[in-house]
Amino acid sequence: MTLIKTGGKLYLATMFGLTTAVISGTNNFLTKIAVTAIKDPVLFTTLKNAIVAAFLIGAILMLKKLPEILSLTKSQLIKLIAIGVIGGSLPFALFFIGLQKTSALNAGLIHKTLFIWVLLMAIPLLKEKLVWQQWVGVTAIFGANLAVGGFTGFKYNTGELMIFAATILWAVENIIAKITLKDVSSITVAAFRMTLGTIILLIILIWRGAFFGAVFDLNATQWGWALLTSILLLGYVTTWYAALKRAPASYVATLLVPATLVTNILSAVFVAGSLTIQQVASSALFLAGLGVMILFAKKTAGFIATEHIFEIKQPS
Repeated sequence: MTLIKTGGKLYLATMFGLTTAVISGTNNFLTKIAVTAIKDPVLFTTLKNAIVAAFLIGAILMLKKLPEILSLTKSQLIKLIAIGVIGGSLPFALFFIGLQKTSALNAGLIHKTLFIWVLLMAIPLLKEKLVWQQWVGVTAIFGANLAVGGFTGFKYNTGELMIFAATILWAVENIIAKITLKDVSSITVAAFRMTLGTIILLIILIWRGAFFGAVFDLNATQWGWALLTSILLLGYVTTWYAALKRAPASYVATLLVPATLVTNILSAVFVAGSLTIQQVASSALFLAGLGVMILFAKKTAGFIATEHIFEIKQPS
């Protein structure tokens, strides 16, 4: 009975994780246009986070999760606050400011190493493991990032360092979130992340003196881009935490990497008009690596080690 339950959780986690990748890849493509329209990237991400936080607070009330929040222990609150600070605010500011100081390609390559850092942290801290076939899959996915083409080397400048710092912070958030999700609902974790993160980003903007005037100066088109990307971000955080609650962090983080494939396809269709040889090779490696990860997911010791989270009592 437990094995059936575990298999069901893995299936749901995979579906949620792949949905997150599609949403992320689409959002990455549209964000390039939206940031150009709104111009200030920190203002843009603050608006997005604020809109998502409002939606999540509404969901908390509709789903009657308020009693859960009121009954949170001190330990749970500390973890949720850490998720909000480490995942929902500082890395966003670091990433978008860093993006202004380096190339989009270099920034993307650094950010796409997120699953590697999650994996390296999850093995010792969460006792997760991968079978050797999945290490082959990880290698293929990592190679897919490098096969995109156009990369001429890192500059080791301030922008790249800021994006690397943001990536590490998001990796740490994944580990804390995985632990927190053992006894807290995914919607509550998402709400804390986005709400607290928004408050901190608002403080940063107000400190910069670039909030109230800038918000009132936005036109209908700019608000439209903010709302559209916010809806995608809402889908991202809800499906991401739903997946993370049901499977090992190392597995779920890997499912997110093919977001690059989605972005490349959208760019090829709507911008370039065709896929390059490098993009085709990258896509093939993405799909091969992802297929191996999913195929051997049930054999990972890390997933078996987390089975106690999903156990149900047998009738006596």
